[in-house]
Amino acid sequence: MGRLRMLIDSLSHPRVTEKYPYEPIPIPEDFRGKPEIDPEKCIGCAACARVCPPNAITFRDDHEQGYRVLQVFLGRCIFCGRCQDSCPVGAIKLTKEFELVSLSKDDLYQVVKLELAKCVRCGKYTVPYRYIKYLMEKGPKILKYELLLCPECKSEVTTLIKYHYAQEVHE
Repeated sequence: MGRLRMLIDSLSHPRVTEKYPYEPIPIPEDFRGKPEIDPEKCIGCAACARVCPPNAITFRDDHEQGYRVLQVFLGRCIFCGRCQDSCPVGAIKLTKEFELVSLSKDDLYQVVKLELAKCVRCGKYTVPYRYIKYLMEKGPKILKYELLLCPECKSEVTTLIKYHYAQEVHE
């Protein structure tokens, strides 16, 4: 008797099957699809890589060549949107695209390469030029010289400043 009831129910209700592969389906306004990085806007701060739960976004600094390489691997992405929320300049946007089928794994990577700045004191590569420019525009004026230093030189200069300041106070 259960199958007969199921047959009657299915005949009395309209069809719910979508013609998906042959016709596009409507996508909701707040749908989160594939993330895309705009390489022209990206400042290389790597905030997106630091907040990405599945580590789909990674970065590495190539100190030999002087570049920071940001890489998005869509095979690991869970489309959570944290990268978009954390980007201070809006360089990452989630698209409506969700069909990511590919014949090659290489098609699932997006790479952004940014030039690193050199420390004005020792010449080591530090952070991307665009990131320094962004911080100089947004940050306090007193810290601008520190942005041009690598972490080691910044530590040494800060220590020297504190030492000289302590000497002046005691005199």
